Amino acid sequence: MAESVERTTRIGVTGHRDLPEPVLECVSTGILDEFASRSAGGPVEAFSSLAAGADQLFADLALRNGIPVTAVIPGTDYERHLGGRQVRAAFRRLLLACADRVDLPVERTREEAYAAAGRWIVDHTDRLVAVWDGEPARGPGGTADIVAYARRAGVPVNVLWRPGTQRP
Repeated sequence: MAESVERTTRIGVTGHRDLPEPVLECVSTGILDEFASRSAGGPVEAFSSLAAGADQLFADLALRNGIPVTAVIPGTDYERHLGGRQVRAAFRRLLLACADRVDLPVERTREEAYAAAGRWIVDHTDRLVAVWDGEPARGPGGTADIVAYARRAGVPVNVLWRPGTQRP
């Protein structure tokens, strides 16, 4: 009798760094629902760049639910540009808890490095969670650009946002 091998579902994240309070519950519930629905079919693995906001929330929820996380680190002096002391401390805490780490080659600019990390996540996952307000990207490689890339690549995207909520 042949043994059946469960395929791991790989879920990546893209999203805004600044999440207004009104979206946190909606987004957290959506991420947990995504993990639960995919876990029903077998093992799940999460991929995140561990940036402030959506990436850290996604990774934290994955780890709290026993889902291994792969950190995808943009090719730049990443930690230094993540934000304040609390964001950097959360980054280091999450990075230590990750099952794996992928360090991408150095890019010419931070924006190009962030875009490359977003594309890498799309290229190596089965699904993408996008914590996105539906607005155009505020810079190259922003959430809207990564969502568009995923859609062109045929990777299913689950957009999470509370309707009517504006980003800061």
